[in-house]
Amino acid sequence: MSPASLDRPLTLALSKGRIFDETMPLLAAAGIQVTENPETSRKLILPTSSPNLQLIIVRATDVPTYVQYGAADFGIAGKDVLVEHAAEHPGGLYQPIDLNIARCRLCVAVREGFDYEAAVHQGSRLRIATKYVKAAREHFARKGVYVDIIKLYGSMELAPLVGLADAIVDLVSTGGTLRANNLVAVEDIVEISSRLIVNQASLKTRADALQPLIDAFAQASANP
Repeated sequence: MSPASLDRPLTLALSKGRIFDETMPLLAAAGIQVTENPETSRKLILPTSSPNLQLIIVRATDVPTYVQYGAADFGIAGKDVLVEHAAEHPGGLYQPIDLNIARCRLCVAVREGFDYEAAVHQGSRLRIATKYVKAAREHFARKGVYVDIIKLYGSMELAPLVGLADAIVDLVSTGGTLRANNLVAVEDIVEISSRLIVNQASLKTRADALQPLIDAFAQASANP
């Protein structure tokens, strides 16, 4: 980290949507307001009411990368994203707090009428559509099931309906999207929530500015 970078505001990496919305009360608890809405603004760098903090808006899967490489001092990402990121980029991220926001679960889902119990047995083989490759492989490996992973980035529910996959591994919140597409969740893999992640160099060189925000987030998440 160059000396010039110490003069800039702290940078928090966030993604649009649920994580952004549920982070706002945590920032408010620290006395900070975001002055623009990323859903209506075209800006990717958003100022806040604090001259010492700015936000960058990136894809959820890119948040750990921006933090690990120092383009952001800290960020908020789901456990699902962090597991997959760690598989390709081990080390470099400090995860001090589970913020208990954007809660959901990573599940196996199949089309209605598919006999999952009969299909999943020691030595069987399934085609699984998912973007959570590491989590899916590890889950089925524990069951002794061989899997052919088909990596998709969206419209996951379509895969079993058109014969692309036997099952999907995806995030489920209310289950409404599954029901609308005649799918059913048959197995939970892991509960998901979003965590605060911190660049290790920033934690050392900018601790005076960063630690009060980390503490405020911890207090706000413990007392929602």
